[in-house]
Amino acid sequence: MSGRHAVVVGGGIVGCTTAMLLRQQGWQVTVVERNIIATQTSGESSWAGAGIVFPLLPWFYQEAVNQLALEGAKLYPALADELYQETGIDPECLRSGMLIQPPFDAQAALAWCAANNVQASLQGQDLWLPDVLQVRNPRLLQALKAWLIKRGVTLKEQTQLLPLPEAEIGEQGTLKRWQTKAGETLEADIFIVTSGAWSFDLLKQTALSLEIKPMRGQMLLYQLDKPITNHMIYRNGFYMVPRKDGYLLAGSTLEDVGFDTSVTEDMRVEMQAKAEAILPQLKDAPVIKHWSGLRPGTPHNIPTIGQHPHISNLFLNTGHFRYGVTMAPASARKLVSLVA
Repeated sequence: MSGRHAVVVGGGIVGCTTAMLLRQQGWQVTVVERNIIATQTSGESSWAGAGIVFPLLPWFYQEAVNQLALEGAKLYPALADELYQETGIDPECLRSGMLIQPPFDAQAALAWCAANNVQASLQGQDLWLPDVLQVRNPRLLQALKAWLIKRGVTLKEQTQLLPLPEAEIGEQGTLKRWQTKAGETLEADIFIVTSGAWSFDLLKQTALSLEIKPMRGQMLLYQLDKPITNHMIYRNGFYMVPRKDGYLLAGSTLEDVGFDTSVTEDMRVEMQAKAEAILPQLKDAPVIKHWSGLRPGTPHNIPTIGQHPHISNLFLNTGHFRYGVTMAPASARKLVSLVA
């Protein structure tokens, strides 16, 4: 396999972990990213969430979602340690635990946790999950980028590919080449689409059944003089995630507005009210940042990981919806095993 060339289309966390694993297995790898990797300029889902490494209410999800998410969570400590040792950038993979506040089905939650060996206990009406991890998305992406550069992966940033037309498909059902909007032609042995919400636009002429659409998530960031919680808190679709340097994330929304990455004042007010209801100490705390990202929305949170049905050397690792960060290490492993 050594010397074969893979083009990974998309430089978010899913794309970078896929590229990392391919490189570890001896592939020559090129990552194509429409913006600049590890900078918040593009609205990708790698920046939209808060880095909770857990499926928020897994007893509501299908087994396929939970299996991939839990497998990804198990892989994170080793991944974060390797990245830190190789790059000096700490992704801050922390076992901070998560408190789930009502409303939730306590009986279903405890039964699921017991069946899946997830430590859990009721504290009054709250569910305490002490082993839930968090990771700091921006630093994780910075560490992944540094690792890829160090290992000789080619990064083609600010490069957009044209939507894939049927004309590029050879007689043997293989993708011969893929053109960029700037006129460059990319050739490789395999192509892997990890473009999240943008995947359908790239593939819509060759994958009409791909069910992925952008879902906007808005987030708030507080900076506190001293921490007011050391663990993550989830209540009714809203979460609070403390960082170890005093920052606190609050979010997020889930909006079907197409590729609109703007932020709105009404959602800012609504999110502040939710944050203050959970942590009243935030009432006079200033919001230092308000941003949004686009998650790749899919039915039932189930991603598409596999080979294109008609193009033998085209693979997809996309559509992770709310759990791209959580699932990334496991979905990369699954995709690369399919390629092998």
